[in-house]
Amino acid sequence: STCNSVGQTAGYFLGNVVFLALESADFCNKYLRYQPQSYGIVTLDTFLVFWGFVFLVTTSLVWALKSEKKEYLVMRRQSTDNEEHGGKDDGGVATRLLPGGNGEQEWTTEEYAPLEETEVPGILAAYRQLICILKLHNIQVYILCILLCKIGSATADALTGLKLIEYGVAKEKLALLGVPVVPLQILLPIIISKYTAGPRPLSVFMNAYVPRLLFGLVFSWLVWWTRSLGPQHGTGIFPGYYYGVVVLIYALHQVAVFSMFVATMAWHSRISDPRVGGTYMTLLNTISNLAHNWPGMVVMWFVDMLTKRECHSKASGALLDPACPTANSEACKAANGTCVVVTEGYYYEMVFCMVLGFVWLYYFGKKLLSLQELSLDSWRLPAPTSRSS
Repeated sequence: STCNSVGQTAGYFLGNVVFLALESADFCNKYLRYQPQSYGIVTLDTFLVFWGFVFLVTTSLVWALKSEKKEYLVMRRQSTDNEEHGGKDDGGVATRLLPGGNGEQEWTTEEYAPLEETEVPGILAAYRQLICILKLHNIQVYILCILLCKIGSATADALTGLKLIEYGVAKEKLALLGVPVVPLQILLPIIISKYTAGPRPLSVFMNAYVPRLLFGLVFSWLVWWTRSLGPQHGTGIFPGYYYGVVVLIYALHQVAVFSMFVATMAWHSRISDPRVGGTYMTLLNTISNLAHNWPGMVVMWFVDMLTKRECHSKASGALLDPACPTANSEACKAANGTCVVVTEGYYYEMVFCMVLGFVWLYYFGKKLLSLQELSLDSWRLPAPTSRSS
């Protein structure tokens, strides 16, 4: 979970902060060029081509240089033998409590059962494993909980940055505000992993859930404050203390975000059946990513429907058109007008999502925590049947 968190932080930094900075003509002219130009150093297409090439090269190197065993060993389940030797059954691997090297007792794998060699499963076999995983009742309960848990923070996560840009904060400056937080984002998984390494990582998840919901109020205030700073925001110029407040809020928010993220990764690592660990964890991580993305798509779809704008003349301020569908309406610009927000749908969505978040907490919070009390065997796939000789 720590490697996953740190890796995603580095990827986000390169794909978002670095790209927006290098794509900005203002940033490049100010910090990287001697002669000003009207464009940035990179464009979206060149950036994607470059990293696509890097992906192909690194993947090809892994394919060429990394060798894998053609077969692996499957140990048949021997519950009775485990019980007789005072051991425990962990997904078909027999174990026994033996003295460790430092004088303490530790669980050590023992080969109680006969081993059989099996071909590495192909693509169809992997999908059959996925279907078997999805048939587990515990997995179905967990998927339902996790797919709904991010609704409460969807507006805060998906729309806050866009609203700050809409109200005048330059997108490259907003991206650069994340730079001071990067060291924190790298350290947080390492610190949090100390608390998620035990048998109950979801407790950390739930402890961070309510603070993350309440950050919706903080972000609502931040958007309101950004809009109310006056005519200066139209030029993208804000006082220095404004950026300091944004960095502070963002840093505190990341503590809650990473607490939930690292706890989720630790939980997936804990319950995944070691016999199909890669398939199991990939499925759970995919569902977790889906749980984060689908609510954001929904709130982005509805925010303009809930927002009412009017087109006002730039010169006199007179009302030109009572309907301005988007913040950058071409029709309003053609009439030498500007779109003025009368009713901000962002606030309505924020309140609605927060209410749904607390509803989720009431109905699903205890259910999610109760999953930690189940034995690891209840998350395992049925043991493979032995082949007849």
